[in-house]
Amino acid sequence: MSVIIILLIISISIAAVFLAAFLWSVKTGQFEDDFSPASRILFDDKTKPTN
Repeated sequence: MSVIIILLIISISIAAVFLAAFLWSVKTGQFEDDFSPASRILFDDKTKPTN
């Protein structure tokens, strides 16, 4: 029975870490750019000329 409690504490701790990382990324603006990822595929990459 004690193994279940230990695993429960570990899983809640890991979930809290992932929640904190997600909230931090939202707060710092990681998900603000909605337009460019969808339109980036439409443009060709500029290649460097070879000598």
